[in-house]
Amino acid sequence: MLDFYQSFLSSANVRWVLIGSLILGFASGMIGSFVLLKKQSLISDAMSHAALPGVCIGFMIFQEKSLPILLVGAAVTSLIATHAIQVIVNHSKIKSDAAIGIVISVFFGFGIVLLTYIQQNFTSDQAGLDAFIFGQAASLVRSDVQLVAISSLILVLITTICFKAFKISIFDPSFAKNIGIHVRFFNGLLLALVVGIVVIGIQMVGVVLIAALLITPALAARYWTDNLTVMAWLAGVFGSISGLIGAITSTLFSNLPTGPMIVLSASVIFFISLLIGQRKGLFLRAVKVR
Repeated sequence: MLDFYQSFLSSANVRWVLIGSLILGFASGMIGSFVLLKKQSLISDAMSHAALPGVCIGFMIFQEKSLPILLVGAAVTSLIATHAIQVIVNHSKIKSDAAIGIVISVFFGFGIVLLTYIQQNFTSDQAGLDAFIFGQAASLVRSDVQLVAISSLILVLITTICFKAFKISIFDPSFAKNIGIHVRFFNGLLLALVVGIVVIGIQMVGVVLIAALLITPALAARYWTDNLTVMAWLAGVFGSISGLIGAITSTLFSNLPTGPMIVLSASVIFFISLLIGQRKGLFLRAVKVR
């Protein structure tokens, strides 16, 4: 632990990584609250898995491991996957959960094939590209972390501005339409925010587990309050704590992927909330029954 404090005080890059993880965790938790209430958890998982082939294709086209280029590729394939799910559901008898499972399998399998091809046919330029599977915050440079942090702040700002519209659109779409809120637009905007979190978070958390960072803090917050505003901010705090612990662990142990540590930290917070949460915790329910 002493080595970490020395590294934290002496390395500007380590400080940037911790700040970026903290802000990303907060943005994920806040947006994840709306995703959870709208019951779109599986769609966010499909988006995250579909980002991998976009990262690989972006690298193959430009043959440069530039984070903005890779993130653009990830955004494109995530949006394609989302559209593919809607097309399957609207033009066939396949239900949404089955369609999501199909899209996840196809896109992630295609991404693994492309990643294997890159590793076998490209030189050292592809080093570290596999970090997008499970995330590795320690591999980020200052400019990458600045991009993640600024993008996360923008997503938080958009969510805060549109908070009331999101809330009404989710709980009472008919009333929202009657008072002039464009429900379809805000549904699409929420989906765009999810894509944004997935895209900017895959380098830190990885395509496999970024959906967990969206959902788990929100689930934990749900056990403490019935107020959406409190839930969203509390989920953001839980996400920040998870991101911070994951980044610290990844920095201390260089070969340890960031994503699993962030998700494990979020899972611990969730289980604590499940047991002692003041609204729906199991302990409180047991006391009321007794």
